[in-house]
Amino acid sequence: MEKVTFESITVDRCTSCRGLWFDAREHERLKRMPGAEDIDVGPHQREDRKQTVRINCPVCKTQMIRMVDHQQPHIWYESCTVCHGVFFDAGEFRDYKENTVAERWFKDWRHRERM
Repeated sequence: MEKVTFESITVDRCTSCRGLWFDAREHERLKRMPGAEDIDVGPHQREDRKQTVRINCPVCKTQMIRMVDHQQPHIWYESCTVCHGVFFDAGEFRDYKENTVAERWFKDWRHRERM
């Protein structure tokens, strides 16, 4: 892992796969900061959603769980249940930062359906 800093937030980037490790809530803070997507330099690759992913947390070594972003359900990432850090594959953070008009429309539509 190599350290990458944007503004005052430092995250870790894997030197081989280019994925990003965020300590607790750093990804949420960076999502709101214009230009933070520049730390995600890897190409986004479609992952096999049927494949079981077993990744240990680089901080506390606990097996992480797969999560789905509730606002953008096409984004899957790994999260640590102990230290609450998250790992995004290369290209996923850039996608996570983009909340498109279509995604907002879909979220609003689903909200109206439940009412």
